[in-house]
Amino acid sequence: MTTGIGIVGCGNICEAYLSNLPRFPGLRLAGVADLDPGRAAAMAGRFDLAPFEVAALLASDAVDIVLNLTTPAAHVELGLAALAAGKHVYAEKPLATDLSGGRRLLQAAEEAGLAVASAPDTFLGGAHQQVRACLDGGGIGAPLGGTAFMLCPGHEGWHPGPAFYYARGGGPLFDMGPYYLTQLVNLLGPVAEIAGLSVRPRATRVVGSGPDAGREIPVEVDTHVTATLAFANGALVQMAMSFDVAATGHAPFEIYGTAGTLEAPDPNRFGGPIRVNDGEGWRRIPVTRPFAEGNHRGLGLAEMARALERGTEPRASGGLALHILEVMELVGRAASERRVLPTTTAPPRPPAFDDPAGLASPTAAREEGG
Repeated sequence: MTTGIGIVGCGNICEAYLSNLPRFPGLRLAGVADLDPGRAAAMAGRFDLAPFEVAALLASDAVDIVLNLTTPAAHVELGLAALAAGKHVYAEKPLATDLSGGRRLLQAAEEAGLAVASAPDTFLGGAHQQVRACLDGGGIGAPLGGTAFMLCPGHEGWHPGPAFYYARGGGPLFDMGPYYLTQLVNLLGPVAEIAGLSVRPRATRVVGSGPDAGREIPVEVDTHVTATLAFANGALVQMAMSFDVAATGHAPFEIYGTAGTLEAPDPNRFGGPIRVNDGEGWRRIPVTRPFAEGNHRGLGLAEMARALERGTEPRASGGLALHILEVMELVGRAASERRVLPTTTAPPRPPAFDDPAGLASPTAAREEGG
């Protein structure tokens, strides 16, 4: 069975999807659309695809899943329109800019008998699944805590249009938090309680590249966010997400267990080094899972298509994305209200992934260098 993919939104991230999706078996790119027809035509021309107006793409019989690459503020509106047109939806992260919007999206999907899934899909990458296998296999004993750090100076230095990173729905928590939080839920299960503190050191930022270089943009969200996450399994994780840190020596991830420590790679990537220390010094853990080398953005969409064929829930499910969205929203509320807040969503850990559907095609394997 072949699944037709229609893409709405031809911004920076679109090219990565268009480059990667043809490597997955069973997917067919049906076309691209954008509110700017010229941008859609240019992207379509580069990848030998048909350009569409948005409404025409949503109505096309060639499209089974709409890949929503619009800005976060438009995720719910476009997602609802796609569901109303009878299409499944795979959204870029975050699922929505607030929990109520995410709930509306999932409710509409349930009523229509359709599926919603969402990035990030990096937690399906070989390195992160290897970390999970080590953890599930008792490599460091029972997990009791950890740290998750994403510390950088911000995106205005390299991104030609960075304003949305500092608008509602942006900031380090909503931009990068989904990668870290999704991997944490993959490893530890759902979050039960949250405490948080955050600050906004600067009211404006200056665009550093592109046609708007030198222009000041307003900062509407906190840009240095810290939180303590209490997981349902009892583990406590300290998290820091920042667009205000010039440099750092912290590992992106450490998981502490009763018998050792596990150091995990950047969850914004599919691979990376893994180390464990059980009291005898640090040693590397070899990665044997697929999708550990290179950029495999779109893997979650390919896995969604296979799940739909089999009548199972996608691993990057809407329920998982909604939980991540609630955690991020509650971090902000906990920071403003200065109190610990409970979550109301509790999805199960997604099943471990070792490519049971055979998505690592010969083409994908060559791209991995395998």
